[in-house]
Amino acid sequence: MKQIKLKETMIEILSFLPVIIFSWLLTTFVIANAVVPTGSMESTIMTGSRLIGNRLAYKGSDPHRKDIVIFKAPDNESIFYVKRIIGLPGDTVEIIQTDSESKTGNVYINGHPIYEDYLNEPMIVEEYMKFEVPKDSYFCMGDNRNKSFDARYWENTFVKKDKITAKVLFQYWKGFKKL
Repeated sequence: MKQIKLKETMIEILSFLPVIIFSWLLTTFVIANAVVPTGSMESTIMTGSRLIGNRLAYKGSDPHRKDIVIFKAPDNESIFYVKRIIGLPGDTVEIIQTDSESKTGNVYINGHPIYEDYLNEPMIVEEYMKFEVPKDSYFCMGDNRNKSFDARYWENTFVKKDKITAKVLFQYWKGFKKL
């Protein structure tokens, strides 16, 4: 009787093995699951939101400007960040104050302002900043520019392509939203 119960239990456990292996393969090689712990991407992605990213998005292709990506933090690779790609390899990124009274400004790429309709308020610019994006690297910023710890402030300013884990596809917690 005990042998039959043991055999049935083993069969049940083994029947879940393919599901466990498939889930592990899927989350290790195809999709990335991320939680956004801060408000650096608001109002595009709210604090506490959960995201799904595509790990295969940049296999054989390069990230694009304005893609939202999950990557290993340049100053501490044990932490993952979610930010928007602003500067591509070879770009000159400038943060320029355009209104001295309000101290607001814009991001310029190669001398031209970029249109950023995803920002929820004007960016405060205290000082002029200029960055030359190296080959195989990206300049990333949060959408909530006034409350984002991003490339402007990191010790290691740029995100190497091989540190990008995934391109964010959609938010599934705190409302479903394609990104």
